[in-house]
Amino acid sequence: MIQIKDLYKKFGRNQVLSGVDLTVQKSGIIAVLGPNGSGKTTLIKCILGMVIPNKGTLIVMDEPVKNNWRYRKQINYLPQIANFPGNLKVKELFTMIKDLRQQPDQQDDLVSLFGLKPFLNKKLSTLSGGTKQKVNIVLTFMFNSPLLILDEPTTGLDPASLIQLKKLIQVEKAKGNTILITSHIMQFVEEVADEIIYLLEGNIYFKGSVAALKSKTGEKDFEHAIAAITTNASNV
Repeated sequence: MIQIKDLYKKFGRNQVLSGVDLTVQKSGIIAVLGPNGSGKTTLIKCILGMVIPNKGTLIVMDEPVKNNWRYRKQINYLPQIANFPGNLKVKELFTMIKDLRQQPDQQDDLVSLFGLKPFLNKKLSTLSGGTKQKVNIVLTFMFNSPLLILDEPTTGLDPASLIQLKKLIQVEKAKGNTILITSHIMQFVEEVADEIIYLLEGNIYFKGSVAALKSKTGEKDFEHAIAAITTNASNV
């Protein structure tokens, strides 16, 4: 699924990724965590081919990322901030994406699930942040793909929509798909994640289950375990 070997990325003098090695072979829900500046977003953008690493090997869906675009057709990506064209109506955006993908879609079911029918004829520039995030989620889950990457997917969601999002993530897992998630909401991560990848200073400091992380830190509470591993790693 994903094979990363000795991955480095520097922006100017800032070394963001420092020899990351990572293999993701099985399906499931994997949370990529770490403090601000730890390299989470850069790692995800390298996987997506949006950032070119300075060094290293990156293979996704059995295809090398370098000088390649075909593998991206098998990835659904939910960005942290969706910059939609403000002059488009919601239904026009959906139609445009469907025309590009040319695949069976679940638009109608997802629109109903998130209560977006009243907004289909509204321009994207008029929508609230929470409604834009629902549109973002519909676009991400509209097509079936073996790999989904969700960057802060809970942003702006009301409690009912958050429940529906969790259900969608579990449905994708049941299909045998792989879901990578970044989030600052530890309760959400604890509820959905099968595995934690914790980045610090551009490298993987911990990889394992929520239970393994609690055991490693001696903390019973997941949020406290994350705080403890951050503190412990910083003191090394």
